[in-house]
Amino acid sequence: MVQLTLNLIQGSVSFNFSLEAARTLKEEINGLMVRLKAVLDQSASGIIPRTQRVMEYTYRGEVFVELFCNPNIYSNPFAAKVLLTVKDDNVCLTTEAELTRVIEDLEQYLKPIC
Repeated sequence: MVQLTLNLIQGSVSFNFSLEAARTLKEEINGLMVRLKAVLDQSASGIIPRTQRVMEYTYRGEVFVELFCNPNIYSNPFAAKVLLTVKDDNVCLTTEAELTRVIEDLEQYLKPIC
């Protein structure tokens, strides 16, 4: 299993993450981006944006990983942040990460495979 490194606002975190889980997370983020763009497009058109579904992704492997993002609170996809939790038997990290940076890190992780 290869390690995924997510660069945070301050520092980074690395953990074992399966390729299947990475692909699933990428699909979840792609759906989130669609919802974020819908909010942006509706706002730009002067329409009150419809409430969009939040993204809640959970992975249970050697570590527990959870990403959460509410697309209804960000003005555009580039401002969006995700709440990230990574924990195992010894440590629990909960922090915010920039969505665009998570996308870049995930693409870098999947790049050698695609």
